[in-house]
Amino acid sequence: MTRQIFFFTIIIALAAIGCRTTKKINTVISKKDSAQIVLVDSRADSLRMIDTLMMGVEKNRINYQTFSAKMKMDYWDKDGKGPDLTVFIRMRKDSLIWVSINATVFSYEAFRVLITPDSVKLLNKKDKVVQLRSVNYLQEVAGIPFDFKTLQDLIIGNPIFIDSNIVSYKNEANTISLLSIGGMFKNLITVNKESFLVQHIKLDDVNVTRNRTCNLSYSGYNGVAGFPFATFRKISLAEKSKIDVELEYKQFSFNESLNYPFSVPKNYTVQ
Repeated sequence: MTRQIFFFTIIIALAAIGCRTTKKINTVISKKDSAQIVLVDSRADSLRMIDTLMMGVEKNRINYQTFSAKMKMDYWDKDGKGPDLTVFIRMRKDSLIWVSINATVFSYEAFRVLITPDSVKLLNKKDKVVQLRSVNYLQEVAGIPFDFKTLQDLIIGNPIFIDSNIVSYKNEANTISLLSIGGMFKNLITVNKESFLVQHIKLDDVNVTRNRTCNLSYSGYNGVAGFPFATFRKISLAEKSKIDVELEYKQFSFNESLNYPFSVPKNYTVQ
């Protein structure tokens, strides 16, 4: 399995987030709207608005024990559009992530992945190879310091890397955007005013020596499970090259009994 295909596997698992150098807030929030940008101070109305918004976002956080889904994945890189993929995901919270990646046009399973808080196992069925790695390998390939919990939050659609250090916000007709600065990322999160549902996340690395960017968009919220779940996601990643990914969840369910089959055939080569 090539490094590029493995990178797409990480994207499928939604671990492939990125970041870009952020210069000033006016480069993160459009300059033409700069009159609407408010730097956070100790005024009660600003603090109250931010507290209300953050509590609303937290209320929408999805709590679960297990999760399973079938999704359609499309991606574009420097060579154009990639092959259509159908992806099956099963998760047990704080325990494991099981991924099956299928070539849609040929209807066969190409890869199977099992990720735990400590390890990554990947079956390349085409080449009859199994890769056994530490979970740190995901960070090495993607070049991004995430942990297992963040990876599961990405798959579920929970907001990530939100820090309490809110430095500014932009108030618009239907949305509010908050800029927070954490230890690793500057995070511009845009939330619907009424529902407090996340619409967009833009992550920027606080490390000015990097040139990475990531945009995450969420839409198609479905409340059939009893809480809002974003069934359509767009991911745009750029550093030396650019990758655009669209994920559409065709089926999903929570808190059902699941199995996570992962056996290595004897004729597979271990790497």
